[in-house]
Amino acid sequence: MNRIFQQTYHVAGTLSADLAITFTAPCNCTLLHVSAVGSNANNGLLTIGDSDDADEYLTSASIGDSHVPAEFDGGDFVDTSGNTHTKYYPRIADGTIVKIALDYDGDGGTATANFTLVLTFAEG
Repeated sequence: MNRIFQQTYHVAGTLSADLAITFTAPCNCTLLHVSAVGSNANNGLLTIGDSDDADEYLTSASIGDSHVPAEFDGGDFVDTSGNTHTKYYPRIADGTIVKIALDYDGDGGTATANFTLVLTFAEG
């Protein structure tokens, strides 16, 4: 089995603008699971992609409310054509620039507070 690793992000306080997180994939890897939540009832929307396609891996999805994370996995991720499948796990090449965006209040709704995001990958 390939080594599993996680990346965790936490932003304290109530957001007043959209959040952008960017990192470079440290190795060839596969995105297995995403967990995202705010501490309040919120309208936050999460998108995950790469430098060529902002929603390459996860199209705009509502995050969890009131400390109950929303979870995303192979049934939620999209392929390079934007299609969902019963089970699809995006392969990310070593050196790929991964971009995560949080629309902090959806379409003018309630702003996200104390945002936490956990990404789980398999190396290889």
